[in-house]
Amino acid sequence: MAFIMLLLTILTFLLMGKIYSEYRTPLLTPVLTTVAVVVAVLLISGVSYKTYMEGAVWIDRLLGPAVVALAYPMYRQRAVLKKHFLPIVVSVIIGVVTAFGSGYAMAKVLGLERELLLTILPKSLTTPIAVPVASEIGGIPSMAVAFTMIAGFTAILTSPLFFRYISFGDRGKGIALGTAAHGLGTSKAVEYGEETVSMSSVAMSLAAIIGSFFGPFFVWLLAI
Repeated sequence: MAFIMLLLTILTFLLMGKIYSEYRTPLLTPVLTTVAVVVAVLLISGVSYKTYMEGAVWIDRLLGPAVVALAYPMYRQRAVLKKHFLPIVVSVIIGVVTAFGSGYAMAKVLGLERELLLTILPKSLTTPIAVPVASEIGGIPSMAVAFTMIAGFTAILTSPLFFRYISFGDRGKGIALGTAAHGLGTSKAVEYGEETVSMSSVAMSLAAIIGSFFGPFFVWLLAI
């Protein structure tokens, strides 16, 4: 069963990638459609998440090496990164502040209780950082994962619309995707080229570092 679950995930992703290459619409983004198909199969078949992860755990373990591999396009674009370092940092800081601010505003509008409000704040940080930040400021770590995924999917679904009507260069697209949608955004950045990927990975890393410090400060500043 473990091998079947692993095979199911890989084949589904390859198939969804093929479909996406033929019909390039945000709703068919491979990461999103693969999750939907796998969840549907698990629900219909009655297979538990624990059983599924016995096979899919190998994919989960590849997340670390995949993140490290992002250093390669960053290295190839090192001259660009060095030349534009200050604008990149400023852009990411603005993005992080906006992400926390939008999360706070949305939680207030929806009337969420304090614990959920604190959980939603680090939604745009990469999951390994969002979880401890949520825990530190008084949120619910397990739910922080869900909010992070929702934020990532929302960003990669809506980003093509923004890029169509607002003029973004390759660097701008990468910074926007990495700051707003962490790893999911970086996977989306692959579609726009190496420079976009490198900028996205840099933005994701910087957002994680800045957000880990800014989160507690934001909560203190607004006396949440």
